[in-house]
Amino acid sequence: MLVVDDEATICHLVQDVLARPGFQIDTVSDPKKLEEVLQQKQYHIIIQDYVIPGVEPEQLFDWLKQYQPEASVIIVTGYPSLDSVVSSLRARAYDYLTKPFDLAQLRGVVQRCLEHKGLLRLSEEALRETLGATIRERRKSLGLTLAQMAERTNVSLGYLSQIELGKNSASIETLYRICLGLGIRMADLFQSIKS
Repeated sequence: MLVVDDEATICHLVQDVLARPGFQIDTVSDPKKLEEVLQQKQYHIIIQDYVIPGVEPEQLFDWLKQYQPEASVIIVTGYPSLDSVVSSLRARAYDYLTKPFDLAQLRGVVQRCLEHKGLLRLSEEALRETLGATIRERRKSLGLTLAQMAERTNVSLGYLSQIELGKNSASIETLYRICLGLGIRMADLFQSIKS
């Protein structure tokens, strides 16, 4: 992600608010370095101030189109106007926020943008834990003990317990048998995890 604002304090504030492990956020506050930074590497998301001293918005949009064609752009501005909204829409901006913006709102926009781009995925560990908890909740809602579930699915009691605790990954075949035992489709199991 790249944050572009001529005010370094805004860049660092956004960087701090959006920081998360494994997520690199670069900033640029010097308009003279902007084109060079855009050429150096590809970004998934660019949060940019609409008004950058010394750079016309249309020039910046041209650079983004030329150097960052795959980036989703979130425009922020302290000077909202119909012209800036129209210009941003024509440049295919993902969203448009006015300063001062609510940090939770910015987080939400970035979250939706990441989801839209398919960049937010559960870690393997989190997926195992979530899947296990979902299976356990469904089993309990049916009034089944682990032993009864093991018998229904022909999956060993120990292995089933490890799956429910998120300690072990289940094969597709095992998940299929678990879903049959729970009376649900695999698609429904994963849909319940997603929501």
